[in-house]
Amino acid sequence: MSGRAIGVVFVVLTALATQGCAGIGLALFGVGAGVSGGTGVSYTLDSIAYKTFATSETELRAATLQTFKRMAIDVTETQKTESGTDIKATAGDRTVEVEIDRITPRTSRLRVVVKKNWLLRDRSTAGEIIAQTADTLESKSALARSARHKED
Repeated sequence: MSGRAIGVVFVVLTALATQGCAGIGLALFGVGAGVSGGTGVSYTLDSIAYKTFATSETELRAATLQTFKRMAIDVTETQKTESGTDIKATAGDRTVEVEIDRITPRTSRLRVVVKKNWLLRDRSTAGEIIAQTADTLESKSALARSARHKED
């Protein structure tokens, strides 16, 4: 590709990114960044990580709290809401906000936001919290299956 063609592409992308609806331009720059490491974690444009689990809100809350303990993340507040649970925590110089929504009695969505300050968000840590929570749920499920097989 010639230098002139690269320049034209750059100008077009810059024009798209600086329009009033920045989401279109940002989406073009972030192509392929939607799923991390095969974990099925999705992200919004402002780095909020979320994933839906085939488990109850109660089980997902317990797994999240167990994951925080294992990761040495200090829980500062846990609050029941109409649709689930909100959890606030701290991890070093970051604040962690977790929202667990009950979709059905057996399906829940985990939403995680990790903020370094009022402006910066830590997408990587949010994704890792979800991945580790999924591992915790999988470990609990494997233990339950092995216990049932021992009873048989």
